[in-house]
Amino acid sequence: MANRLSVFGGAVVVMFLALTGPGLAQTISYADAVTVLADDCGADIKKYCRGLNLGNNEIRNCLEQNQAKVSPTCTSTLASVVVSIQRRLEAQASVFKVCAGRAKQLCKGVVGEVHILQCLVKTERIDGEKCNQAITDAGWR
Repeated sequence: MANRLSVFGGAVVVMFLALTGPGLAQTISYADAVTVLADDCGADIKKYCRGLNLGNNEIRNCLEQNQAKVSPTCTSTLASVVVSIQRRLEAQASVFKVCAGRAKQLCKGVVGEVHILQCLVKTERIDGEKCNQAITDAGWR
């Protein structure tokens, strides 16, 4: 696994932060994204995108430009991972807005986002469907 991660390095996270796409039902962690992409796109990246920078969309652009040559599995995986990471980022950015009403009801007197989040995670069964989903999509439950 360490070898797979070295193929992509830590800069892959930066690449995902710059990507956009519509939402999916589930999100993926950055670590899982690296592993999945290493498994499904590693050979294509080595073959068509060798030496490109991971941190500024060069890999994504390269894979898209070579889409006719890149394996269908890699193309599909890249699209799914990009959408999932974007959904996670959106959920993390909006979770406190989505859960504001529930936090006021369930976490009275709790101060600070970290502590409010801990309170909401503990009250999972009564948070409400939208708040629960936002916390789950954000990767915090």
